[in-house]
Amino acid sequence: MKRLRILRRWFARRIGYARPFCVALLIALAALRAADPAPIEEVRARIFDSFQVIEPRVKTAKPVIIVDIDERSIAKIGQWPWSRTLIADMVTNLTKLGAVVIAFDVIFAEPDRLNPDVAADIFRNLDEETRAKLRALPSNDQVLADAMRHSRVVMGQSGLSAPSAQLDTTLPVTGLAMLGDDPQRFMFQFPGLLRNTPILEKNAAGRGLFTIRTERDGIVRRVPMIMQAQGATVPSLSFEILRVATGTDTIFIKSDKAGIKSIAVKGLEIPTDRNGQLWVHFAPHDPSIYVSAVDLLEGRVKPELVARKLVLIGTSAVGLLDLKTTPIDPVMPGVEIHAQVLESALTRAVLTQPNYGFVIEFFAAILFGILVIIFAPFFGPVSLAAVGGLFASLLIGTSWYFYTQHRLLIDFTYPLLSTTAIYLTLIFTAFVREQAQRRQIRSAFGQYLSPALIEQLAQSPEKLVLGGEEREMSIMFSDVRGFTTIS
Repeated sequence: MKRLRILRRWFARRIGYARPFCVALLIALAALRAADPAPIEEVRARIFDSFQVIEPRVKTAKPVIIVDIDERSIAKIGQWPWSRTLIADMVTNLTKLGAVVIAFDVIFAEPDRLNPDVAADIFRNLDEETRAKLRALPSNDQVLADAMRHSRVVMGQSGLSAPSAQLDTTLPVTGLAMLGDDPQRFMFQFPGLLRNTPILEKNAAGRGLFTIRTERDGIVRRVPMIMQAQGATVPSLSFEILRVATGTDTIFIKSDKAGIKSIAVKGLEIPTDRNGQLWVHFAPHDPSIYVSAVDLLEGRVKPELVARKLVLIGTSAVGLLDLKTTPIDPVMPGVEIHAQVLESALTRAVLTQPNYGFVIEFFAAILFGILVIIFAPFFGPVSLAAVGGLFASLLIGTSWYFYTQHRLLIDFTYPLLSTTAIYLTLIFTAFVREQAQRRQIRSAFGQYLSPALIEQLAQSPEKLVLGGEEREMSIMFSDVRGFTTIS
């Protein structure tokens, strides 16, 4: 027992209990990062948001035009959805103006309510001859399908939170090729899939999901490039546009045990996160890429605005509820997010959070945490603050360098917060130990020494040594002649 007490006193004096506790804390923080709960991920995402706010993407080209079903168009033409014959006119006009691919960020899940055969049944006071003529006319959906056959049109689909009717397996799907581990287990899953009417699906050049997932805080940062919907593997609308534009029949997916690495078509490979999501490198909202739908229908759009461009048809109208929040814009039409994805991909300005980024962050936190545990007790407050500032600047600067120069998202918050937590723990334990030592001194000498001396010892415990101390001193004695007699 005596040896154990001696060993405990030696351990407390030479090493202390704070360091082993900080080692345990470092292990716990490492496990927390490996689990990566939502709050930790959200902090990391907010840091990446700040990068984009400080330095958003600079547009070097404008390969995408948006035909906007805006408030002015709705006021002029009428409420949405419009007749499919008007949509057919839009497709025809865009094809004549030289559009490369036309994509719909809207869905036509039901037959047109203005089809002639429907009108024949619901219009009153029609004679039978007129009703027969109406029923003989082609449906509005057929008119749109005919227009689509003379162009390259990508139809939008939507993921649903519940299964819809059984999927029609006769409808065309996009071909897939996979290299590596099964990527489907990493994809986002939607229980249901909402498609367009069969006649439109069959005449489309491509089909893709326009569903955009927001983060927990409602901000759009990442867009899935490939997803699972009601058991089917479906590309995103924006990536399907790229497939059709490049004339590729098959989408190529690379993956490993950590997740999906990239998704590619002929001549273009896009890196993704493990779930097949692309970190969107946002540029500020750009009104110059918008064309009002009513201007297109009335022939007021100049050919040079559309020629050799990818065209998205969507809406900015508030009533149609397709407005999103991005890291740099509080309100952005959802259709423009697809445009931002296309611009980033075509100008090679995509952001990447590589799978090995976690390894860098993890080992940086371990290394710096161990260095703090070993050396922090030997530094004074000023020196330690200077070293801490240098360390933080190094981490932030490295992360900023990777973002600006290589468009890589490497997180510095975890190593910084982890090391700061360990440092604050060391300071707190040192403070607690010092206060306990002062209380012990006051208790031991309170009955024997003056309060001023006790306070001096409590403030400077190192003065309390066995055997006292030796000093060179000068002492003056004074006396008064005849003091005894006077007394």
